Amino acid sequence: METVTLDRLDRCLVHALQIDGRAPFSKIGDVLGVSENTIARRYRRLRSAGILRVVGVVDGFRLDYVSWAIRLRCTPDAGSAVAAALARRNDTAWVSLLSGGTEIACGTLARTPAERDVLLLEKLPRSRQVVGVTAHRMLHRFAGGPAGWAGLRALSAEQAAALQPPPPADPVVLDETIQLDAADHALLESLSKDGRTPHTDLAVITGWSESTVRRRMAHLRQAGILYFDVDIPPEPLGFHAEAWLWMSVKPAKLAAVGEALARHPEVTVAAATTGPANLFAGVTCRDSHDLYRYLTERIGSLKAVRHVETAPLIRTVKRAGAILPT
Repeated sequence: METVTLDRLDRCLVHALQIDGRAPFSKIGDVLGVSENTIARRYRRLRSAGILRVVGVVDGFRLDYVSWAIRLRCTPDAGSAVAAALARRNDTAWVSLLSGGTEIACGTLARTPAERDVLLLEKLPRSRQVVGVTAHRMLHRFAGGPAGWAGLRALSAEQAAALQPPPPADPVVLDETIQLDAADHALLESLSKDGRTPHTDLAVITGWSESTVRRRMAHLRQAGILYFDVDIPPEPLGFHAEAWLWMSVKPAKLAAVGEALARHPEVTVAAATTGPANLFAGVTCRDSHDLYRYLTERIGSLKAVRHVETAPLIRTVKRAGAILPT
């Protein structure tokens, strides 16, 4: 991946795409006070350098899919190979190599119990290189998902409001059950690779008309099934220390602590989970000193946190569904 330094306009573009990943460049340019061509040129530069990618994401919580955070301990020589094998699986959304390279954390999304069982009961235990597996089911998300990461925010409140997607013409009943068919899955798979895929291309992929693609995408977005996220490494933004945290919290205080974490700009994701560590979080800090301050001051001030285990992230192998170059 090419080394690229993001300036103020780049950061504003990234934040704009976090708000609406499919916002026209003309609209972003109007809000930022530059031309459409300037925005398009900046986007192409970051995209071709492997820095920036807009992805369409399925919110598994909305569809009652089962999301797991899995920890694996590997033999010393096997961490990278096992992480790469996990990254190639369609049911892993992210894969991280942790600590000294002998531990892996990954997130999976299973639509059915059968999909879950294939990974947890069949695939992983058969590998002699994996010496320990712990699976934590995600029960409730406090941070991450459609809300995005606070570290990407660069716009004023007025600019952010101007970039919000327009309200739909036909409101969706949020508690209705939405069934996805083969064309929906083709649509979502294409958007997971490039969230800005043109409607003309999506029409070919799904077999629908362009107008049907627009309506269906708007419907899925309003229903909370589809949202658009910005996939960007933290380093170009000035963040160089990432870690996963597993915390044990008093059950009566779990919601309060999770909501507190969601207000921390360092937190990229936080969720209540099953297991002895009932709260899981990912944090991104400027450097190791900033991470130390976060653990001692922010986490240390949460009295309901009984225990916290910190695993520094060594390398991201897969992020937002995409396998990253080594």
